[in-house]
Amino acid sequence: MFNRLLLAASISASISIAHAQVAPPAPTYPLKPIRMIVPFPAGGASDTSARIVAQKLSDRLSQQILVENRPGAGGTIGAAAAAKSSPDGYTLLMGSSTEMVTSPHLYRNVPYDTVRDFAPITQVASQPLILVVHPSVPAKSVKELIALAKSRPNQLNVASSGNGSTLHLAQVLFENAVKVKMVHVPYAGSPQAAVATLSGEAAVNFGTVPAVLEFVRAGRLRGLGVTSSTRRTAMPNLPTVAEAGVPGYEMLIWNALFAPRDTRAEIITRLNTEVARILEAPDVREAFSRLGGEVSSSSPEQLRAYVETEWAKMAKVVAASGAKID
Repeated sequence: MFNRLLLAASISASISIAHAQVAPPAPTYPLKPIRMIVPFPAGGASDTSARIVAQKLSDRLSQQILVENRPGAGGTIGAAAAAKSSPDGYTLLMGSSTEMVTSPHLYRNVPYDTVRDFAPITQVASQPLILVVHPSVPAKSVKELIALAKSRPNQLNVASSGNGSTLHLAQVLFENAVKVKMVHVPYAGSPQAAVATLSGEAAVNFGTVPAVLEFVRAGRLRGLGVTSSTRRTAMPNLPTVAEAGVPGYEMLIWNALFAPRDTRAEIITRLNTEVARILEAPDVREAFSRLGGEVSSSSPEQLRAYVETEWAKMAKVVAASGAKID
């Protein structure tokens, strides 16, 4: 009798172990749709970057990625909303150089700390500006433009998309690097700054790729250099400003993915891995290349170090510009 009971208990235990071994694993992240905040209006570089990544990430995670545009105050409204969200992996920020490292130096009382309040996930892409001049300007290279500006101090008008904009700060960084002084003329946006340069109203423009590249290709503007540290595939014949006469010069519009601080490490690792794979896809690289950008994935640690470096750099450039926005 005892032996039969012992055998039954043994069989029962074996069945339980077998069930435990074949039981499905507990559900893991993500279990519901994910919100990706873009702190700018639809159609801009950050929005386009977010939608390219969101579509692919949705497929890889088998969950919908909802892109939510929260524009205003130089991107600080959307960034603040992301920073204050629950650190559960269901709210992400498609951050950019504007609200992460520039706006905090321009606006008073920004309601977040870029380094403290966000968990870096990965870099996504970067886009340079193109230094262009009106064809009537007697400068066919960066070095010739520097010589011209030195011979005509405070005479060359430089069009930008506004006080404290990336276009304006690119001018300030250039002027400080080569010890020249030109006249800053702010316009309502990058397209308007490009039009002013096309008309000859402005002589110089550090233009965004979408605003000026086709005019450079058509010969209506003269491209002197790109503001990245390396040449770009969309415009391989344009030298970098650094190689053309201003060593170390770089000004980029970049995008990177962030989560609220205290988001679990395994979630950050999962998102980093998936986005890195997305950015390796040829169609994704091509999509960014058409915008004049190039993908640039990174580890979370590399992104944190880059943000800290850019923060310190832009603090100096904004201070030199004298720009402040209340």
